[in-house]
Amino acid sequence: MNAVTTTTTPLGYADIERLAASIAQSGLFGIKTKDQAIALMMIAHAEGRHPALAARDYDVISGRPAKKAEAMLRDFLEAGGKTQWHALSDEIADATFSHPSGGSVRIMWNMERAAKAGLGGKDNWKKFPRQMLRSRTVSEGVRTVWPMATSGMHVPEETVDFNGTTLDAEPEAPPLRAAAAATPRADRIAEKAPAYEAPPQPKQTIGQFLDSLEIAVRDCDSLAAVNRINASPKVVQARQTLRNGALERLESIIASGLAAHAPVTYPTNDDGDAASEDMEEVQIAGAEKMASG
Repeated sequence: MNAVTTTTTPLGYADIERLAASIAQSGLFGIKTKDQAIALMMIAHAEGRHPALAARDYDVISGRPAKKAEAMLRDFLEAGGKTQWHALSDEIADATFSHPSGGSVRIMWNMERAAKAGLGGKDNWKKFPRQMLRSRTVSEGVRTVWPMATSGMHVPEETVDFNGTTLDAEPEAPPLRAAAAATPRADRIAEKAPAYEAPPQPKQTIGQFLDSLEIAVRDCDSLAAVNRINASPKVVQARQTLRNGALERLESIIASGLAAHAPVTYPTNDDGDAASEDMEEVQIAGAEKMASG
């Protein structure tokens, strides 16, 4: 087998649109808008899978589509690929990927390599090192040997590294069967309690933070109120972590609030004094002249 094919009942666009609206409204899969759901569902449909599987296999990270590592590996294995895991821990992920059409390659990601790439100090790598190493290894291995399984996307863990954001705090998925089978039992016993046994509380996404910031600034009734928001710890921290379009939007929101409450200034005369009284006298004289004909 050299392609990922699944027999499905064809759906019309109207059916896909209704299904996309339900997926977005449910909030269960991280897809926030109907348009995002439609785009991902059409990709799944084009690859011969039922459109609803897009909710299972894809993520949207800061507006960018990503294919989950387990979905990428699943498609690779279903297309005749093979994976042999040599090591999988908080320090290293090492596996050999092979496919009849793409040959064989051994890919290894460890914390030293992550540090050289400027990734080791990031929050996701500190909290979930094994998962980040595993996803990087799967993405590089599958992309090298049989890139059709990637659907032209990166895994979510790579996408958040590109964007400089963090993954929404979701419980860790159970380990992949292939990975779990190849991992020595002693390593698993030595590990600390898996993250999914004590999932972190959901965090506010970047989009939600910026939306709430825009509302708060718009509701300000004075320049001092805008300045207080501008100097708040959350805004200061956001300036240090946001990148590209997200940072530009933050600065635009603050700038709009400052401009809305900026003090009114008057032109000055040659002596540097405010010229408002002179302007009033000119206006009065002009009115009297018009009245006299």
